[in-house]
Amino acid sequence: MLIERPPYLYRKLFLGSVWQLPEEEPCVYITFDDGPNAATTPRLLRLLDQLHIPATFFCVGDNVRRYPEHYRDILAAGHTVGNHTYHHIRGLSLPASAYMADVQLAAELIHSRLFRPPHGRLTPTQLSALRTAGYRIIMFDVVTRDYNPRLTPDNVFRIATRYARNGSLIVFHDSPKAAPRMFDALPRVVTHLRAAGYTFRSLEMP
Repeated sequence: MLIERPPYLYRKLFLGSVWQLPEEEPCVYITFDDGPNAATTPRLLRLLDQLHIPATFFCVGDNVRRYPEHYRDILAAGHTVGNHTYHHIRGLSLPASAYMADVQLAAELIHSRLFRPPHGRLTPTQLSALRTAGYRIIMFDVVTRDYNPRLTPDNVFRIATRYARNGSLIVFHDSPKAAPRMFDALPRVVTHLRAAGYTFRSLEMP
Protein backbone atom coordinates (compact mmCIF):
# COMPACT_ATOMS: atom_id res chain seq x y z
CA MET A 1 0.00 0.00 0.00
CA LEU A 2 2.79 2.47 0.88
CA ILE A 3 4.42 1.91 -2.51
CA GLU A 4 1.36 1.35 -4.66
CA ARG A 5 -0.40 4.50 -3.41
CA PRO A 6 1.98 6.97 -1.73
CA PRO A 7 0.52 8.02 1.62
CA TYR A 8 -0.89 11.44 2.37
CA LEU A 9 1.93 12.48 4.71
CA TYR A 10 4.56 11.63 2.09
CA ARG A 11 2.70 13.73 -0.47
CA LYS A 12 2.68 16.67 1.93
CA LEU A 13 6.48 16.78 1.71
CA PHE A 14 6.18 17.92 -1.91
CA LEU A 15 3.69 20.76 -1.69
CA GLY A 16 2.59 22.05 -5.07
CA SER A 17 3.43 18.80 -6.85
CA VAL A 18 0.75 16.94 -8.80
CA TRP A 19 -0.22 13.49 -7.52
CA GLN A 20 -3.81 13.28 -8.72
CA LEU A 21 -5.83 15.57 -10.95
CA PRO A 22 -9.38 16.74 -10.23
CA GLU A 23 -11.76 15.60 -12.95
CA GLU A 24 -15.51 16.01 -13.23
CA GLU A 25 -15.87 12.81 -15.24
CA PRO A 26 -14.15 9.48 -14.40
CA CYS A 27 -10.70 9.75 -15.96
CA VAL A 28 -7.18 8.42 -15.40
CA TYR A 29 -3.76 9.28 -16.78
CA ILE A 30 -1.51 6.46 -17.98
CA THR A 31 2.16 7.43 -17.72
CA PHE A 32 5.41 5.68 -18.62
CA ASP A 33 8.81 6.29 -17.08
CA ASP A 34 12.37 5.58 -18.25
CA GLY A 35 12.09 5.37 -22.07
CA PRO A 36 12.61 5.54 -24.90
CA ASN A 37 14.44 2.43 -25.97
CA ALA A 38 14.58 0.16 -29.00
CA ALA A 39 13.38 -2.94 -27.15
CA THR A 40 9.99 -1.72 -25.92
CA THR A 41 9.02 1.74 -27.21
CA PRO A 42 7.97 0.73 -30.77
CA ARG A 43 5.86 -2.14 -29.46
CA LEU A 44 4.36 0.06 -26.76
CA LEU A 45 3.38 2.74 -29.25
CA ARG A 46 1.66 0.15 -31.41
CA LEU A 47 -0.21 -1.15 -28.37
CA LEU A 48 -1.35 2.31 -27.31
CA ASP A 49 -2.58 2.96 -30.84
CA GLN A 50 -4.56 -0.28 -30.79
CA LEU A 51 -6.04 0.61 -27.41
CA HIS A 52 -6.76 4.21 -28.49
CA ILE A 53 -5.01 5.51 -25.38
CA PRO A 54 -3.12 8.82 -25.13
CA ALA A 55 -0.25 8.63 -22.65
CA THR A 56 2.48 10.71 -21.07
CA PHE A 57 6.10 9.56 -21.35
CA PHE A 58 8.64 10.78 -18.81
CA CYS A 59 11.84 10.26 -20.76
CA VAL A 60 15.44 9.87 -19.65
CA GLY A 61 17.66 12.30 -21.53
CA ASP A 62 20.43 9.82 -22.24
CA ASN A 63 17.88 7.42 -23.72
CA VAL A 64 16.57 10.20 -25.97
CA ARG A 65 20.15 10.77 -27.12
CA ARG A 66 20.61 7.07 -27.84
CA TYR A 67 17.22 6.49 -29.48
CA PRO A 68 16.14 9.80 -31.04
CA GLU A 69 13.98 8.08 -33.64
CA HIS A 70 11.86 6.43 -30.96
CA TYR A 71 11.52 9.72 -29.10
CA ARG A 72 10.30 11.33 -32.33
CA ASP A 73 7.84 8.47 -32.75
CA ILE A 74 6.36 9.19 -29.30
CA LEU A 75 5.77 12.81 -30.31
CA ALA A 76 4.48 11.90 -33.77
CA ALA A 77 1.91 9.58 -32.16
CA GLY A 78 0.50 12.55 -30.25
CA HIS A 79 1.64 11.57 -26.77
CA THR A 80 2.93 14.05 -24.20
CA VAL A 81 6.52 13.96 -22.97
CA GLY A 82 8.20 15.06 -19.76
CA ASN A 83 11.70 15.32 -18.31
CA HIS A 84 12.92 12.42 -16.12
CA THR A 85 16.51 13.74 -15.73
CA TYR A 86 19.39 12.89 -18.04
CA HIS A 87 20.94 10.03 -16.06
CA HIS A 88 17.91 8.81 -14.07
CA ILE A 89 19.52 10.12 -10.91
CA ARG A 90 18.33 9.70 -7.33
CA GLY A 91 17.45 13.09 -5.91
CA LEU A 92 18.71 12.44 -2.40
CA SER A 93 22.29 11.78 -3.51
CA LEU A 94 23.18 15.14 -5.09
CA PRO A 95 23.24 18.83 -4.19
CA ALA A 96 20.60 20.91 -5.91
CA SER A 97 23.11 22.50 -8.29
CA ALA A 98 24.30 19.14 -9.64
CA TYR A 99 20.75 17.82 -9.81
CA MET A 100 19.57 20.82 -11.81
CA ALA A 101 22.55 20.53 -14.15
CA ASP A 102 21.40 16.99 -14.99
CA VAL A 103 17.80 18.15 -15.46
CA GLN A 104 18.89 20.96 -17.77
CA LEU A 105 21.06 18.58 -19.78
CA ALA A 106 17.95 16.49 -20.38
CA ALA A 107 15.99 19.64 -21.22
CA GLU A 108 18.26 20.25 -24.21
CA LEU A 109 16.66 17.15 -25.76
CA ILE A 110 13.26 17.02 -24.03
CA HIS A 111 11.41 20.27 -24.57
CA SER A 112 8.86 20.03 -21.80
CA ARG A 113 8.14 21.78 -18.50
CA LEU A 114 6.66 18.59 -17.08
CA PHE A 115 9.08 16.89 -14.71
CA ARG A 116 8.94 13.65 -12.77
CA PRO A 117 11.80 12.84 -10.38
CA PRO A 118 13.16 9.29 -10.64
CA HIS A 119 11.91 7.19 -7.72
CA GLY A 120 9.77 10.15 -6.62
CA ARG A 121 12.61 11.50 -4.50
CA LEU A 122 13.65 15.13 -4.12
CA THR A 123 15.21 17.27 -1.44
CA PRO A 124 13.45 20.53 -0.50
CA THR A 125 16.18 22.56 -2.21
CA GLN A 126 15.89 20.51 -5.41
CA LEU A 127 12.12 20.95 -5.37
CA SER A 128 12.51 24.70 -4.92
CA ALA A 129 15.08 24.90 -7.73
CA LEU A 130 12.81 23.00 -10.11
CA ARG A 131 9.91 25.33 -9.37
CA THR A 132 12.12 28.39 -9.83
CA ALA A 133 13.14 27.00 -13.22
CA GLY A 134 9.47 26.76 -14.19
CA TYR A 135 8.91 23.01 -14.01
CA ARG A 136 5.57 21.45 -13.11
CA ILE A 137 6.37 18.55 -10.78
CA ILE A 138 4.35 15.47 -11.71
CA MET A 139 4.34 12.69 -9.15
CA PHE A 140 1.97 9.69 -9.15
CA ASP A 141 -1.15 8.34 -7.49
CA VAL A 142 -0.67 4.66 -8.41
CA VAL A 143 2.63 2.79 -8.83
CA THR A 144 1.99 -0.49 -10.66
CA ARG A 145 5.38 -1.95 -9.67
CA ASP A 146 5.70 -3.50 -13.12
CA TYR A 147 9.48 -3.15 -12.73
CA ASN A 148 9.55 -5.80 -9.98
CA PRO A 149 10.51 -9.25 -11.36
CA ARG A 150 9.06 -10.91 -8.26
CA LEU A 151 5.57 -9.82 -9.30
CA THR A 152 3.43 -11.44 -11.96
CA PRO A 153 1.38 -9.64 -14.60
CA ASP A 154 -1.69 -10.51 -12.55
CA ASN A 155 -0.16 -8.75 -9.53
CA VAL A 156 0.40 -5.63 -11.64
CA PHE A 157 -3.14 -5.80 -12.99
CA ARG A 158 -4.58 -6.06 -9.48
CA ILE A 159 -2.49 -3.15 -8.19
CA ALA A 160 -3.54 -0.86 -11.03
CA THR A 161 -7.21 -1.70 -10.90
CA ARG A 162 -7.45 -1.74 -7.10
CA TYR A 163 -5.89 1.67 -6.52
CA ALA A 164 -6.97 3.59 -9.63
CA ARG A 165 -9.50 6.33 -8.93
CA ASN A 166 -10.74 9.47 -10.61
CA GLY A 167 -7.80 11.61 -11.69
CA SER A 168 -5.15 8.99 -10.90
CA LEU A 169 -1.71 9.33 -12.42
CA ILE A 170 -0.79 5.68 -13.00
CA VAL A 171 2.86 4.72 -13.49
CA PHE A 172 4.05 1.99 -15.83
CA HIS A 173 7.57 1.71 -17.24
CA ASP A 174 8.80 1.77 -20.83
CA SER A 175 11.75 -0.51 -20.18
CA PRO A 176 12.92 -4.06 -20.90
CA LYS A 177 12.92 -4.77 -17.16
CA ALA A 178 9.20 -4.02 -16.86
CA ALA A 179 8.16 -5.37 -20.27
CA PRO A 180 7.12 -8.93 -19.28
CA ARG A 181 4.58 -7.56 -16.79
CA MET A 182 3.70 -4.27 -18.42
CA PHE A 183 2.76 -5.65 -21.84
CA ASP A 184 0.57 -8.35 -20.33
CA ALA A 185 -1.14 -6.19 -17.71
CA LEU A 186 -1.61 -2.89 -19.57
CA PRO A 187 -4.30 -3.98 -22.07
CA ARG A 188 -6.23 -5.72 -19.30
CA VAL A 189 -6.00 -2.66 -17.06
CA VAL A 190 -7.30 -0.44 -19.86
CA THR A 191 -10.16 -2.82 -20.64
CA HIS A 192 -11.11 -3.08 -16.97
CA LEU A 193 -11.04 0.66 -16.32
CA ARG A 194 -12.85 1.46 -19.53
CA ALA A 195 -15.61 -0.99 -18.58
CA ALA A 196 -15.81 0.77 -15.20
CA GLY A 197 -16.54 4.04 -17.00
CA TYR A 198 -13.11 5.67 -17.06
CA THR A 199 -11.70 7.61 -19.97
CA PHE A 200 -8.00 8.20 -20.58
CA ARG A 201 -6.09 11.44 -21.03
CA SER A 202 -2.52 12.58 -21.41
CA LEU A 203 -1.16 15.49 -19.43
CA GLU A 204 -1.22 18.92 -21.02
CA MET A 205 2.03 20.75 -21.57
CA PRO A 206 2.24 23.92 -19.43
